Amino acid sequence: MTQSRDFWSRRKAAVQAEAEAEVIATEEQVIATQQAELEEKSDAEILAQFNLPDPDQLQAGDDVSGFMAKAVPDRLRRRALRQLWRLNPVLANVDGLVDYGEDYTDAACVIENIQTAYQVGKGMLRHVEALAAQAEDMDPEIEDETPVAEDAVPVTEVEPETAPTADPITIAATEEAAPQVVPRRMKFEFEG
Repeated sequence: MTQSRDFWSRRKAAVQAEAEAEVIATEEQVIATQQAELEEKSDAEILAQFNLPDPDQLQAGDDVSGFMAKAVPDRLRRRALRQLWRLNPVLANVDGLVDYGEDYTDAACVIENIQTAYQVGKGMLRHVEALAAQAEDMDPEIEDETPVAEDAVPVTEVEPETAPTADPITIAATEEAAPQVVPRRMKFEFEG
């Protein structure tokens, strides 16, 4: 069973958490000031300050762990990693069996300010209705040329205002009207 902690153990844990948070905050502040100072310097000056080789001149087998320090700016770290990925045959030669190796997003094909007929929650309905209305306006003869069967009786439209209201129809149940349906069971026979 777990016992609830008393006040003093909770207080001690809270004080310890505050101290850890202060240490982390001061470390982040120091790193942020260092990054701000390094942003003003050129890449050559930064490489000389940390005694690092030029990331574009790295060869196979060179150590890139120096570029992974927190003090090194991200732009240099990325340059070194790009060179590492080009040099290492395991990372550079993708065999084609990688499921997510392709860019399946349409971000490369997107045109700025593209207009589509799709509306969220409505789909393409309004667009399709507009196209149908345009087709009706442009070709009223097409409706008149629909094939009519020889036995067809012309249908006249009845306006809802003048249509007579129908009385409800009651159907009397007769004994001969509907036979009862008996459920059937499947029978299986096995030879053997």
